[in-house]
Amino acid sequence: MAHTMTTGTALPLDGIELSVSGPPALASTAVGHLQALGARPAPTDRGGPAGHARLVLAGQGEAPVPARVRWADLCPPQEVCDEATAQAACGVMTVHGQRDGGPRGLAVDYAATAAGVLTVQGLLAALIGRARGGAVASVSTAADRAALLTVSQYVAAAGADEGEAAPTGPGGPPFTTAEGTRFELEALEPAVWAGFWRVLGAPQEAIRAGWRPFQFRYATACAPLPDVLHTVTRARGWEEIRRAATTSGADVCRLHTLAERAAEGGATGAPWTLAPRGEAPRAVPDQLPSAARPLEGMVVLEAGRRIQAPLAAHLLGLLGAEVVRIEPPGGDPLRGMPPTCSGLSARWLALNRGKKAVEIDIKSPSDRHRLREMAAGADVFLHNWAPGKAEQLGLDSDALSAANPGLVYAYTSGFAGRELPGAPMGTDFMVQARTGVGEAARPAGEPPAPSLMTLLDVLGGLLGAEAVLAGLLTRERTGRGMRVDSSLLGAAEVLTAPALRRAAAGRDPRRPAGFRHPLRTADGWLAPADACAAEAAGHRERIRRLPTSEAVADLRARGLVATAVSTDLTALANDPRLAGALTRDAHGAPAVPSPWSLS
Repeated sequence: MAHTMTTGTALPLDGIELSVSGPPALASTAVGHLQALGARPAPTDRGGPAGHARLVLAGQGEAPVPARVRWADLCPPQEVCDEATAQAACGVMTVHGQRDGGPRGLAVDYAATAAGVLTVQGLLAALIGRARGGAVASVSTAADRAALLTVSQYVAAAGADEGEAAPTGPGGPPFTTAEGTRFELEALEPAVWAGFWRVLGAPQEAIRAGWRPFQFRYATACAPLPDVLHTVTRARGWEEIRRAATTSGADVCRLHTLAERAAEGGATGAPWTLAPRGEAPRAVPDQLPSAARPLEGMVVLEAGRRIQAPLAAHLLGLLGAEVVRIEPPGGDPLRGMPPTCSGLSARWLALNRGKKAVEIDIKSPSDRHRLREMAAGADVFLHNWAPGKAEQLGLDSDALSAANPGLVYAYTSGFAGRELPGAPMGTDFMVQARTGVGEAARPAGEPPAPSLMTLLDVLGGLLGAEAVLAGLLTRERTGRGMRVDSSLLGAAEVLTAPALRRAAAGRDPRRPAGFRHPLRTADGWLAPADACAAEAAGHRERIRRLPTSEAVADLRARGLVATAVSTDLTALANDPRLAGALTRDAHGAPAVPSPWSLS
């Protein structure tokens, strides 16, 4: 069943008014994205409780849709009240600090940024649900929910039935040249890795020992490489390093500064693009979506690998869509990546539980035809193939839109086709290096280094889901299919936007020395809130002699806010601050809660 399509606006929120109250730290990302989607800002009220922001979309003759984003929803507000305490309580500091041998805070506002994108997703989903005849009255999310989502793979792996397949411990890239140039290296195959180091004259034993921790650094957030590999690069100049990469097929990228990225015009414009495609009748759902599942009845085809596209599809599934994974013959090889739960990779489950799977050989003409037929009945086709692969296979947006003019075709990439000078391979750590994230993630006084936590893959997945939802809402309002593009580059620009603004204004873009460094206690670590950090550091020696619980109480008695740092991801499920929010799925893998509450 279908009814005549409507025609109208180019952006999904044209004609919608946005009103905001609450602290910019919680609201600014969401406000910027909603405005980029066409929302018209109303006068802003910065008043209200410090712990949450409220955003309301109203217009088009519909009842307002309110959203609330808080620092703490799962945790008590006295434990999580800002970015530092959210990172500390939910495991972000521990994951980011793996390569340093102890917890470290990210100097960027990662949890708040993710919460802002999730807020936009919730609002867009609510409007989609209403357009399809359902009713979503309100949206709620929080920085602690967002923080748990960003570390969901690490939490799942920590609680698996077996240990890691690669050694863990302090260490990892970037490497340093004889001139002091710091650089990232990418090699996706062992032969490429070995070839790079052989050209530089590294010992064969070190080459062999280094491959596995390097390969698994995406999974473990650390890479304890043999020291001799760092010694080898420190004896070579940058040009020699580049020649070795060219000869071997590896890729290298020096760490760019925030000032360089600001001079290039970084962080300008929206982090995704939306382009209308064909016109088609708007389908009437067989059943009305529920408030908690506004995408119910929609079908998402996902041809994704690793993190970015699978996470985007996972979020759409949490909102009610039926997600069908397109996997190669024999299934996704990452299903068996250790550590496992009931024979399935715990990390894979964190991104793919609940999805259906269909095996398609995209090299086969008959299977490609089958995939086009599947796309003809889907609402979304989402992939993160290498640039140009979709066109080569005849599975690009033109081909699939011809089969289904109402399709939302979504591509999550590395650089979104943008021509950055010297742009490297579009993988997480390489994009971090090229865009200044490596400098932004650490405070002043420390050598820049991309985080080995997959910051951009995760945030890129969040932006991919946001772009798909914007495309679906546009389709609901205009009756037109859409092409939507998101990228790791867009994720980097969203994450570094405040630092790039400081750089563009001629100020130091980095946070001050010691920023978000937790304080050692007698039996662990605590993290003061950002506003209390300087004063809390003055009590460092006394805190070091006290157990963590007593040290936190001591600071609170002095009017300072702090919380314990979660240093053991396996213990998060029993952390009283999270009140049993973590569960286990049907395979026994730890699962973090949904990032939204829709009612």
